[in-house]
Amino acid sequence: MTDIDEVAQTVLRERQGRDRGWWEQMRSCYWPDSTVRLSWYRGDGPGFVTASAAMAGRGDSSVHRLSPPVVRIAGDRAFAETPAAIEVRTEMDGVSVDLVSYTRIVNRLERRDGRWGILALTCVYERDTVAPVVPGEPIALAPGDLAGFRAPYAILARHLSRRGYEVADDLLGDDQPERTAAFYAETFRWLRG
Repeated sequence: MTDIDEVAQTVLRERQGRDRGWWEQMRSCYWPDSTVRLSWYRGDGPGFVTASAAMAGRGDSSVHRLSPPVVRIAGDRAFAETPAAIEVRTEMDGVSVDLVSYTRIVNRLERRDGRWGILALTCVYERDTVAPVVPGEPIALAPGDLAGFRAPYAILARHLSRRGYEVADDLLGDDQPERTAAFYAETFRWLRG
């Protein structure tokens, strides 16, 4: 297996572990000093696994539909970007809905002792949408309901907030292209060492 294959498999195994509730598989993908920054969590990778298990235990689950990751490697450092659709089946005011948040999952990985592991996971939010599970059933969601939430993840943020999660308002998103461009530039500087 090439380094590109190993990096790609590491980021895919991490998401598979989260979606399936295979917490030890997920945990094995992170270095202890890793960081995770996304809508409802900021902290280290092992803590993210623990928080994800607790989230699933509350009945809050999601599935990640992934496109193939694009991988760049420089020595013992790697960058992997995976376009994703985060799918959540939930209820909104008594109506069963499918909420989908489109994002790019950006991972920094390092090879230590011959093994690749995730050093940082950050999401760049693009847009989200919601649709009733039963076509034609009305969803009681007015534009004012999304006030105060950033456009790339407004529906997701509203949903998570209503479920009791604190959602950051300073995440990376396509509505702030300068910040996102600076993030990528800094990531590629890190990759080059």
